[in-house]
Amino acid sequence: MIMAPALLILLWAMVIPRADLLPDKKSLLLPPVNFTIKVTGLAQVLLRWEPNPDQEPKDVELGYHVRINAPQEDDYETRNTESKCVTVLHQGFSASVQTIPWNGDSLLASNWVSAELKAPPGSPGTSIVNLTCTTNTTLNNYNPLRPYQVSLYCTWLVGRDAPEDTQYFLYYRYGSSTEECQEYRKDTLKRNIACWFPRTFISGRGSDSLAVHANGSSKHATIKPFDQLFALHATDRVNPPVNVTAEIEGTRLSIQWEKPISAFPNHCFEYEVKIYNTRKNYFQTEKMTTNTFISIIDDISKYSVQVRAAVSSVCRQMGFWSEWSQPVYVGNDDQKPSTEWFLIVLMATICFIVLIFTLICKIGHLWTRLFPPVPAPKNSIKDFFLMVSPERTVSSETEIEVISYVEEPGLETLEDSVF
Repeated sequence: MIMAPALLILLWAMVIPRADLLPDKKSLLLPPVNFTIKVTGLAQVLLRWEPNPDQEPKDVELGYHVRINAPQEDDYETRNTESKCVTVLHQGFSASVQTIPWNGDSLLASNWVSAELKAPPGSPGTSIVNLTCTTNTTLNNYNPLRPYQVSLYCTWLVGRDAPEDTQYFLYYRYGSSTEECQEYRKDTLKRNIACWFPRTFISGRGSDSLAVHANGSSKHATIKPFDQLFALHATDRVNPPVNVTAEIEGTRLSIQWEKPISAFPNHCFEYEVKIYNTRKNYFQTEKMTTNTFISIIDDISKYSVQVRAAVSSVCRQMGFWSEWSQPVYVGNDDQKPSTEWFLIVLMATICFIVLIFTLICKIGHLWTRLFPPVPAPKNSIKDFFLMVSPERTVSSETEIEVISYVEEPGLETLEDSVF
């Protein structure tokens, strides 16, 4: 009986610590403090906060859940107390953050704290519209340490409600570098509608977003700014392959080329070869990853060969195909038309001369003089009958005359007396 109370006391002592570990209001994590949003560049903000100094217990490993509310919803987790965000800002920006247990502890996440940036001022319908930008890689002859340089070309339209005296100004940011446009193209009202950066800080093999910002000024309205982000694979205008050559050996057409002018190496490109048979009006298109191609062809035709390129997904996200290279012509069909036409003209000339000569001969009876008829060979049977017929005729006439003399005796007596 004495042991029973002792066992109850021990069980109670073991239950009390476990009850302390159950979550209650004190086990809720506390939200961060001093949450701020700061613009650090074109279309770029820095979110910063601090851990709550009253957070208990102190040995808990904390993390943070960040939620972007506007302009486009997004959320992610981090252990840092600051975060960089790249997004358009002309519509304002809003974000929230809360404290979370990082190692999956049973502690509950804290409440949210929020901050926002107001949209910049400006009259509706005055900002630029239809902004498009393209990049292109060229050889850099000024810096041997950087053999390639990237140019940038952007175009846009004037806002539908922008006053006629509106003037726009364009900027770009890539990484930590920002530049303002110096070469504009204008419309009939002298308003900037396009910009050209012959050299930029954009990396030919980069993966960062390209931020473009345009603002404006007018005496009659506040021009609303505009931001837009571009992925480089979507703006890159890949150059066509260079040094395209084609050669025919019998029925084998061999095509070779070199990679486009680009910072990407050879293995980063895909190619398309287009072969056009000019005689049969037939196209053949083939895809490949090497810079050579061999095809079996008709050796009596003329061919046009073109090649284009694109950066493959091996090195970055797939973009657009380049323009086709200049056509290279190969084959023997280019000599056949002239030979055929010569034969046609020659035959037509001969026929014409023969026709004219025939007409002249017919009119002047020259044909019979030049070519008299050839006598037919003798026919013995026919000649015999022709010779017999006259003799029989003469004999009949003689017989008639003799008979006449017999019928007139008086005339015969007279003739005798004369002699």
